[in-house]
Amino acid sequence: MMQLGFRAALFESTLRFHERFQYDIALFSPDSVFIVRPAAFSLRRLYQAGGHEAVEDVSPVYIFPATWKNPWGTDRRSIQSMGIDPTKDQFETPGFSEGLALLRQQDVVLFDAASRPEFGDMRTRFAAEGPVTTEINNRTVKVVGLIEIGPSFGIDGTVMTSIDNWLRLFPERPRDEIQLGLIRLKPGTDPVAVRDELRAALPKDVEILTKADFVARERTYWNGATPIGFVFAFGAIMGLVVGMIIVYQILFADVSEHLNEYATLRAIGYRNGFVSGIVMQQAAILAVLGFVPGAAAAAYLYKVAAGATRLPLHMTAERGLTVFGLMLLVCVVSGFLALRKVRKLDPAEVFG
Repeated sequence: MMQLGFRAALFESTLRFHERFQYDIALFSPDSVFIVRPAAFSLRRLYQAGGHEAVEDVSPVYIFPATWKNPWGTDRRSIQSMGIDPTKDQFETPGFSEGLALLRQQDVVLFDAASRPEFGDMRTRFAAEGPVTTEINNRTVKVVGLIEIGPSFGIDGTVMTSIDNWLRLFPERPRDEIQLGLIRLKPGTDPVAVRDELRAALPKDVEILTKADFVARERTYWNGATPIGFVFAFGAIMGLVVGMIIVYQILFADVSEHLNEYATLRAIGYRNGFVSGIVMQQAAILAVLGFVPGAAAAAYLYKVAAGATRLPLHMTAERGLTVFGLMLLVCVVSGFLALRKVRKLDPAEVFG
């Protein structure tokens, strides 16, 4: 349960931006590994895509890590910074719509209040004092609003600002190079068909993805190209293997201790199926007795881990049913293995 929970938190946290931005098609550099440190591509590609008859609107997004200074200390940490068009409500998260208009001011940002605590207790201090002044990339900025996004395995915190303010934080970066392009299509348009047409029309120096493609790309990276996804999957598999061994030992020891009883049942005419059913019932009872306290412990540990890491760790019905099904399967397989001694049982040898 814990391994699958951490694995789910990995994907849920790293896909927040892919899923919360409002778009139908995304433009991304093929040289980008993942969204934390994306490579740049020409803004011209986004405007070229905007010429398609099915496109309703295009929005550039500037992304790069910046250096954040804790407003109540001297610590400096890397924070994800995003430059967006302040005239477009294009991100679904609490606080964004309310703070968007404020980004038209100079040197202001929206801060992710769910960021790691090392960035400072912004939520409490902002509620008590109002806008907070700090530094990003050694430039003085003011936090004028709070949003709710949360950290991930690659991002500890996030600030959002206007494109002009973002370029002031990174004066060495040109305006005509962006890290992400968002395209919104006219209602009723097929994103897959438009994607294919844009792929045929635009040069290969930009990757054109539907929302599902973009999510799948990031998921594939974390699941296959990094050791994190493999470690959690491997941990879950090892948990199943160890559980199977333990259940097998319990059932085998129980069968060995009650051979006389099983031999008696066989001697008075009960078939193998009935005797096997007794052992399988024991296996099912073990699955239930193991799942209930295990699920309760996992739910508590989720809460503790989520509080410490601010990752989206929470119990879901789907995961609970999946784990219970796997536990039941493990117990049934272990029961079948333990039944070998019962199937070969000869009452004459036991009582002879």
